[in-house]
Amino acid sequence: QVQLVESGGGLVEAGGSLRLSCVASRSILSLKHMGWYRQAPGNERELVASLSSNVFTNYADSVKGRFTISRDNAKNTLYLQMNSLKPEDTAVYYCRAVYESTLYWGQGTQVTVSS
Repeated sequence: QVQLVESGGGLVEAGGSLRLSCVASRSILSLKHMGWYRQAPGNERELVASLSSNVFTNYADSVKGRFTISRDNAKNTLYLQMNSLKPEDTAVYYCRAVYESTLYWGQGTQVTVSS
């Protein structure tokens, strides 16, 4: 089993920055298909950014050039650096990972961007 714990959310003004963290309960090297998703009220959960094989990144068009996904293997932590935040980025952000063919989600962290 894997526990994923997100942190770093909060309230920020438009144009500001936040860095989200997702700490895994086991070695991040054993996890696959790690990524960040978000869900706004009334919307479906959507991909924000993913990191595969510790090399390949994929971003939603809406965040390209503003968000950066990265990981620190020594700290078993996945990050999402979010710059130039917009009100439409407001959502609950979730970390996800696959371990031994099972998908795991964190509990989510709220990001609110005021205009």
